[in-house]
Amino acid sequence: MSERTASRSTGGEGSTGDNTPAEGGTGSRAPLTERIQASLSNATTEHRASASAGSKRLGRRATTAPGKAPRRARLRLTRIDPWTVMKTSFLLSIAFGVVTFVAVFMVWSVLGAAGVFDSINATVASVVEADADSSSFDVTDYLGMGRVLGFTLLVSVIDVILLTAIATLTAFIYNMAAALLGGIEVTLAEDDR
Repeated sequence: MSERTASRSTGGEGSTGDNTPAEGGTGSRAPLTERIQASLSNATTEHRASASAGSKRLGRRATTAPGKAPRRARLRLTRIDPWTVMKTSFLLSIAFGVVTFVAVFMVWSVLGAAGVFDSINATVASVVEADADSSSFDVTDYLGMGRVLGFTLLVSVIDVILLTAIATLTAFIYNMAAALLGGIEVTLAEDDR
């Protein structure tokens, strides 16, 4: 029990249980400001004591000694769960496929708005002036937005399947290698703060 609660339960330091002064009836209690100062001082002391006990309980150091090195722990990664690797790689490869699709869409839209395809059509028409069929050439028939996005979608789906399979297979291979060799060793150090 702390000093503050002990003094409350006994009625204070200079009093008996019936609110009369303990010292020979001379009279007055300590002034209000002194009692507040004493109460605040006790509360501050208790707070500091509980804070230092709490930091020791959590394994943290309140202050680091200048000559003391931080604690280190050597751990070994001996197994990777293939199921979690498959789920994570599937999600990340889907995100990569969506980003690729949106990036190709944006690039093709900017190229179309900048007039790059019209410039290519004019260049091809000027090179092949003698042909009568040159006026019907249009680069967007071969590299149009629909074809490019369809091809990008196909590549993205293939990437999702391949990246998921390769990551899962890598987890299995790592587990077999770790069973033979012991796995990857990692050294963790405690932060100095």
